Amino acid sequence: MENKDAPSLVSEEQGRIHGLISAWLIPPVPPPAPLCALAALIGVGMAVLIRVAVLGLSSGVGATLPFFPAIMMVTLYAGWRWGLVPTLGGAVFGWWLWGGRDGARLSQDELATVVIYLICGAMVVTVAEGLRGAMRGLTRTRKDLDQAETRLRVTQTAAGVGPWEFDLETGELYFSPAARRNLGAPLEGPIRLADMAKYVHPDDQEMARERVRAALAGSEEYEVEYRLADTSQGERWVHGRGEVIRDETGKPTRMIGLNFDVTNRRRAEEQVRESEARFRSLADSAPALMWTTRPGGVREFVNQAYVDFAGLSYDEALTLDWRSRLHPDDLPNILKAQIEGEASLKPFSLEGRYRRADGEWRWLKSFSQPRLDSSGAFSGFSGIAFDITDAKRAEENLTNINELLSERAAAAVAERDAAQAQLLQAQKLEAIGQLTGGVAHDFNNLLTVVIGALDVVARHPDDVRRRERMIGAALAAAKRGEKLTQHLLAFARRQPLKPEVRRVDGLIAESEELLKRALGDAYGLKLRLGGGVRAARIDAGQFEAALLNLVVNARDATPPGGSVTIESGAVTITKPRGELEPGAYLKVSVRDTGSGMDAATIARAVEPFFTTKPPGEGTGLGLSQVYGFARQSGGSVEIESVVGQGSTISLLLPVVEAAPSGDPALKADPIRAQTPSRVLLVEDDPQVAELVEAMLSDLGHTVVRAGGVEDALSRLDADPAVDLVLSDVIMPGGKSGVDLAEQLAASRPGLPVVLCSGYVGGDQSRARAGDWPFISKPFSLETLAQALAQARAS
Repeated sequence: MENKDAPSLVSEEQGRIHGLISAWLIPPVPPPAPLCALAALIGVGMAVLIRVAVLGLSSGVGATLPFFPAIMMVTLYAGWRWGLVPTLGGAVFGWWLWGGRDGARLSQDELATVVIYLICGAMVVTVAEGLRGAMRGLTRTRKDLDQAETRLRVTQTAAGVGPWEFDLETGELYFSPAARRNLGAPLEGPIRLADMAKYVHPDDQEMARERVRAALAGSEEYEVEYRLADTSQGERWVHGRGEVIRDETGKPTRMIGLNFDVTNRRRAEEQVRESEARFRSLADSAPALMWTTRPGGVREFVNQAYVDFAGLSYDEALTLDWRSRLHPDDLPNILKAQIEGEASLKPFSLEGRYRRADGEWRWLKSFSQPRLDSSGAFSGFSGIAFDITDAKRAEENLTNINELLSERAAAAVAERDAAQAQLLQAQKLEAIGQLTGGVAHDFNNLLTVVIGALDVVARHPDDVRRRERMIGAALAAAKRGEKLTQHLLAFARRQPLKPEVRRVDGLIAESEELLKRALGDAYGLKLRLGGGVRAARIDAGQFEAALLNLVVNARDATPPGGSVTIESGAVTITKPRGELEPGAYLKVSVRDTGSGMDAATIARAVEPFFTTKPPGEGTGLGLSQVYGFARQSGGSVEIESVVGQGSTISLLLPVVEAAPSGDPALKADPIRAQTPSRVLLVEDDPQVAELVEAMLSDLGHTVVRAGGVEDALSRLDADPAVDLVLSDVIMPGGKSGVDLAEQLAASRPGLPVVLCSGYVGGDQSRARAGDWPFISKPFSLETLAQALAQARAS
């Protein structure tokens, strides 16, 4: 079969020779005058030389004939003006040869010969000039054609377009190099029709043949897209288009067309389909109503929540007229706001009541955002609507409460305080939630030591050495558990600030383990404490909660592998700075290596409920609580941040002098200083009561036990010798230990009362806020002795 990709070598060589002759004889750019003059002189000289060489100077025959080739060559090379030079030169040479050299006059025949020569020379010049113009035009046309073919070849190669041709009469196939590359066929050698099957994917071969047959039959245009059999570079697709050429009888004679690689388009389409599927899946899983519209307001997509709210099929939901679902009282305002919002081509919001499929009126708040196409032109709106019925009801309830404030001012204030305390409590519990896993791990380790030690003691009661070692280990583990519990209670307790003078560096160091638990193993924690012995008047628990909030926020803003640094140090403010007066301050900074904040975020960072976290991942109360604690403690909060370089949030607390060490007499052993007394122990847990009774007995006291408040009052009425009461706070029967203490303060004001509890609740807050000594469970014998001594001294 003829390979049309290989041009004829003979014709190519001939074309090259013709091109060289044309380029020499008729240059594309007119030669300069000196070269033209030289060519004219050479032409004249050659004509004279030929005449003299052949006939000499003696004969006048053929005097002008040798000049005609010179006229032709000079005219072709330099143009008709220079072609006149050899023409005139021939006339002068004939005159000279016929007698001009001897001064003889020309005969009438010789003059006629000269005239005829000049006429013929002019005609040769004219014909040569026309031939010269034609050849130059042909050269330009050939050059333009070559350039056009080059541009077409480059364009086809760059675009991946490959022309092909199929001669139905001879069975010959022609594929251009680009077409061969698209098919993955060799660039050289013939391609037969039977060879096509090995380049097309087996699953697409029959489809491709059917398209060819249909095109030949005239039922449709030839256009097909098929996969290639070669999958070494992944799945590849080729798109082919063609036209059938028919003769005057309608019989197909040829097919011509082109193919091009559409793999990238196919892959992009597949990515678009996958992206659309992910978007639809995400949208359908959202609890909010979502939709998109085209210009003019026609909806082109709605999610499942939208369909469910409408109670219609998907197609019906697309065309639903929401005016039929709007509450009559809201319809005018909604329509007006919608028309204005859509006309502005800017984001807008609507809020109104809509009838759900079950007939219930629900409040919906929608947000619409204009969409732009790739060229930046408006292409419709995308919207989302949230059901805010519950919020509306809560708002109505709040309005009703506000209307009753004049009658229930005290109750409303108390309710507000309770709500604020609940919000703060929720924030603390959220922070504690971060610690649950680590704390449980620590407690399990401690319980392992305690249970194991007690089991060893129980199995070997006579082994004094082992018993002492195991008891020491159990006591150490229990004290570690007590310390851990105290930290958790400090974070979770509900009570107003109880400021006391504390060394800030000491509080930070004590909280290190909890902070590490909050960060997790994916982050590093660094402490750089430079506060030294400097102290501040703060509530220790609230300080630790604020520090934990800052660390958790830093963790959330930092990718895994980052670090959080806590620094402390002294700063002196010489002039008012924001909310801070001049003076000495302790600066506690928490620095992260996260994404940082811009100026707009920093300006709102301490606003209540403002958060940059996704919905469900933050309450927006963390920094607000930290700021409130700092202001209540006489300080403030400073934020430094650079986008992409992390943030530093600093607490500035006024420095105060440390509390005096106290009277050495107060450091006496409280256990030995105990005075035997008759103690009423009020405890509803029998095991705890038995243990505390044993501790009181070790201190030399006589114990009377009661299981509740009413039982305790009965015992006191029956036993007036009781001179001290030790009561748990939480009691059965509806009354607490605080209620008992308050009643005894009224009925027996001189009777000392000590309260204890291991529960975080409102009654414990009342107990801590009262004048009675309070101890937290678990407590040691020394702690109990100190509390009893304090109660007697007060």
